[in-house]
Amino acid sequence: MIGKAAKKAILIGSMCSLSYLAVYFAKNVLAPSVPGMVQSGAFSEELTTNLASIYFIVYACGQLINGYLGNFISAKYMISVGLFMAGVSHAAFSLAGGDPVGSYLSYAASGYFLSMIYGPMTRVVAENTEPIYATRCSLGYTFSSFLGTPLAGIMVGFFIWRIAFAVSSGFLMVMGVVCFTVFTLFEKKGLVTYGKYRPAKRRGLEGVRVLIRHRIIKFTAISILTGVVRTTVVFWLASYANGYLGFSEKKSALIYSGATFALSFCAFIAIFVYERLGHDMDKTIFLAFSAAALCFFAVYAVKAPGVNILLLVLAILCSNCAASMMWSRYCPGLRDTGMVSGATGYLDFISYMAASASNKLFGNAVSAIGWENLILVWLGLMVLGVLVALPYDRLRKGNRNEESL
Repeated sequence: MIGKAAKKAILIGSMCSLSYLAVYFAKNVLAPSVPGMVQSGAFSEELTTNLASIYFIVYACGQLINGYLGNFISAKYMISVGLFMAGVSHAAFSLAGGDPVGSYLSYAASGYFLSMIYGPMTRVVAENTEPIYATRCSLGYTFSSFLGTPLAGIMVGFFIWRIAFAVSSGFLMVMGVVCFTVFTLFEKKGLVTYGKYRPAKRRGLEGVRVLIRHRIIKFTAISILTGVVRTTVVFWLASYANGYLGFSEKKSALIYSGATFALSFCAFIAIFVYERLGHDMDKTIFLAFSAAALCFFAVYAVKAPGVNILLLVLAILCSNCAASMMWSRYCPGLRDTGMVSGATGYLDFISYMAASASNKLFGNAVSAIGWENLILVWLGLMVLGVLVALPYDRLRKGNRNEESL
């Protein structure tokens, strides 16, 4: 029989997962729509590339701002307003019809409003569920984040780009209303409360020092490395399949949808490995980066298109497993600091700033150094991940223990 705490977690987690599905569905409408947008003559390739880069920057900055605000403002308002206004922005984008100014402003606005969701959502889960259920809840909306990508790809396959953005707009606005209504009901029933874990009144940089003691520097590096792979490499997946491996545009689009669907299960794989390793987050992250590095090396060595694309998807999946540990275990684990939303927003900010920079670099690198050398760059990032994931804290503790003997 399901206990009261578990039922509470299921209700909160389900609402958060559905909300986050809407976020990632909306975030990933652009990538599969690009060929149709360019073919229609309304957009140039440069314009679509700039749209992605601007979105990443605005979304990243929004995460930093709204993550901090989410420490103090209730999740009900942050999430519902963010979803609804992102829907309005997507409607404006579809009406802009390729006008550069209107397209940039409306798409950037959608990035900012969608950045209002994740930090406050992680906070409400961490503060209102037991730690074990907080992990399960974050697992649910992490799954939703990956599932939203193939769903967007499938939807774009049925509609022209303008209709696709209109559908996304309607979904977001409906979810904004539903979220506000459901969270209001949760609050009335006492399932969701606020203020139990407040950031202590600290002077100067004391709050930063608290996060440093909780290894925020290490996870900043992990956020950068996994952000490049989980966001930018996936964005270029269809182009890689078409331009490097020689798949047709239609097959490349199918590969993109199939790959992103497979990647939606990485959070479950990460938690499964984590539990098999005795709930050791550091070992799980180290293993994930090691496996990703080996897979990227195999991508460089193996030229057969079918095997190559499979290995690339496995490499991305392994990197995403490291990211899943950060979002599903590390961020909710900061509950007692009262800074879950702020820290989560900061790490997401770092992740997307890295993605924005690398998106532009990778786009130029393909013509400058070629896909093969770009694979080596991806491999190098995962090798850095292995070095970052080494258990330095444990080694230092071990050395201190030896010195004390």
